[in-house]
Amino acid sequence: MSYYVYILRCTDNTLYTGWTTDLDARLESHNNGTGAKYTRGRGPLELVYTETLATKPAAMQREYAIKQLSRSEKLALCKL
Repeated sequence: MSYYVYILRCTDNTLYTGWTTDLDARLESHNNGTGAKYTRGRGPLELVYTETLATKPAAMQREYAIKQLSRSEKLALCKL
């Protein structure tokens, strides 16, 4: 099983970082308003970054590491 860390850009130009095992289903849930509370009402959302990891702990650690980055560092990671 693969685990994905992703960054979404919201319509208000904010960034949201999360992890999942099914990227397509998670994107759909975010865009339907049933994903994270933060992304509700901020759609449509644009997937701007993904990273594939082998284990759940690795994905969770990477998500945490990305969330600790500054906005400019996240934008550089996404090459925006």
